[in-house]
Amino acid sequence: MNLVMIGTGYVGLTTGVGFATLGHQVVCVDIDAAKIARLDLGEVPFYEPGLQEALTHVQEKGRILFTTDLKSVIGGAEVIMIAVGTPPKSTGEADLTALFAVADQIGSLLDHEVVIAVKSTVPVGTNRKVIAHIREAMEKAQRAELTSLINIVSVPEFLREGSAFEDFLQPDRLVIGSDDKLAGQTVERLHKEMMAPRVMTTLESAELIKYAANAFLATKISFINEIANLADRVGADVRHVAEGIGHDHRIGPHFLKAGVGYGGSCFPKDVSALEQISGANGYSFKLLSAVIEVNNRQREMFFKRMMEKLGGVKGRRVAVWGLAFKAHTDDIRESAGIEIAQRLLAAGADLVVYDPQAMDNAKAVLSHHVEFAVTAMDAATGADVLVVLTEWPEFREVSFSTLHDRMIEPTIFDGRNHLADLNLQSQGFVYHGVGLGTYDAA
Repeated sequence: MNLVMIGTGYVGLTTGVGFATLGHQVVCVDIDAAKIARLDLGEVPFYEPGLQEALTHVQEKGRILFTTDLKSVIGGAEVIMIAVGTPPKSTGEADLTALFAVADQIGSLLDHEVVIAVKSTVPVGTNRKVIAHIREAMEKAQRAELTSLINIVSVPEFLREGSAFEDFLQPDRLVIGSDDKLAGQTVERLHKEMMAPRVMTTLESAELIKYAANAFLATKISFINEIANLADRVGADVRHVAEGIGHDHRIGPHFLKAGVGYGGSCFPKDVSALEQISGANGYSFKLLSAVIEVNNRQREMFFKRMMEKLGGVKGRRVAVWGLAFKAHTDDIRESAGIEIAQRLLAAGADLVVYDPQAMDNAKAVLSHHVEFAVTAMDAATGADVLVVLTEWPEFREVSFSTLHDRMIEPTIFDGRNHLADLNLQSQGFVYHGVGLGTYDAA
């Protein structure tokens, strides 16, 4: 099939390359000319495992093109998929400005039957507004007779940064929402190579499924962090508690890792948006308010505990391992690593940081007073304390005997319990994790 993908961010580019990998002809459109130029040269503008190799492959096969000119490619489209950003406003609701601008542009150019598929995460009711924008623009362009041939499908994404390309090819499920059966079937044909359950539903249900999924996962994270805070005070180990409850198939083991809370481009935005959607529809979603409160408090508690144990950090050399919000990505949006680094800097620390992929992005938001190390060991050399905030595998692979000798005071605060099973205390480290039953509540 001929697919036009509008938007080349994490979702749009991964999805576009994914459909090209499945054999479809894909044209990706973006207003960012510099990004399109890089993509034309075969360069993925962000880090996502497997995506660079896949892009090279489909470009060699001639299955994907990149352009800033929607007008030049819209005529051949059977499906137009929209994957532009919907960032949060200060109120928590999604900003749909870019989405509606794209809808208006599509409507002004369309002159044939096509299915519109919305991949962007949007509040319930947005797809109906998008198709209304498109049809209104078509009428202004004097193509009112074609409006009945344009139908819309909600096809939310469930891609995890760090494994997004794999998630596209091997999804847990496909959610396809539409009022028009044929339009839904057209979008389903795009996915015919995927062996995954299909959830065929309405526009509103598809929109809500996306928010409900992320809100539920965020709830699991906040729940286990609350258990971790209790475990510290009663002498229990949250890792064992998580394992014990995770074997229950009704609960499952996923998203039960205690730490400094969730971050990234999806969970904070989507949980806040769902809370706002609920309020706008006259319902107080109290559980979501608590999930957000717990997540915000978790970072504060971790930082406060460090300050209490260390007696402050002013003038002390502090190393931070991990700036991306999670491993296997360079995304620093809503990152605990970035926030805690900024807090340490404000508290007077002599800060040195390291991340395998997120350094360039971090340099754009951290103070010029921060030192960016070349390796994890370089960052920790001469440090009074090491703070671990992202679960990069390489952090477990360093020589801890060398690390011990390189640090002034071999003290580690692990905000992810990433090194908790390495028995670092026996190697001479003072080690603090989250929920390991060692917090002195007094």
